Amino acid sequence: MIKKCPLCQNSASFFYKESQSYFTCKVCHGIFVDEAQLPDEKSEKERYELHDDNADDAGYRKFVSPITSNIERSFTKEDEGLDFGAGTSRIITKVMQEKGYDISAYDPYFHPEKELLEKKYDYIASCEVIEHFYHPAKEFELLKSLLKKDAKLFLMTDIYDERIEFSSWYYKNDPTHVFFYTKKTFEWIQQRFEFSNLLIEKRLITLSN
Repeated sequence: MIKKCPLCQNSASFFYKESQSYFTCKVCHGIFVDEAQLPDEKSEKERYELHDDNADDAGYRKFVSPITSNIERSFTKEDEGLDFGAGTSRIITKVMQEKGYDISAYDPYFHPEKELLEKKYDYIASCEVIEHFYHPAKEFELLKSLLKKDAKLFLMTDIYDERIEFSSWYYKNDPTHVFFYTKKTFEWIQQRFEFSNLLIEKRLITLSN
């Protein structure tokens, strides 16, 4: 069974089947859910609303700290940032605004201020978002277009590698996690979208414009 990869548009082959069918691409090395089995918008939003994302929770703040601490190290309070896919809690926005940073929150469901997608930013943060992309090529094209020269894109997701037993991998159990990335996938993204540098530190992926 052959499917078209939603990131690189090349042919992908069957990889695994449980409640959803997954396919793997030999070009960009991404793994994705069969398009016919993607959740509809209503189901997707309802799932997000179940997330216990309390922006005041110390554990949750520690979880996003790879991004927030890198913003602090790399940028000033005068630089403009975007929290892309901010979710219900807008935790990155709240943490950075508490520190006096100029950052705005965008989320297609919960903070759909489309005017935020009409300007450019010194940095963009997207935490636990990119695995939800139904159309990753379109989304990365958008993210790239929103970055100023020398800007940085900070991403967090759980990266798959062949040492992981996919059948028991917790990350696939969320039905809204529909595209999984490997190290080679990010290398492909760097080259395709012409980022100058790629740095992977555990769950944190930094792409420099």
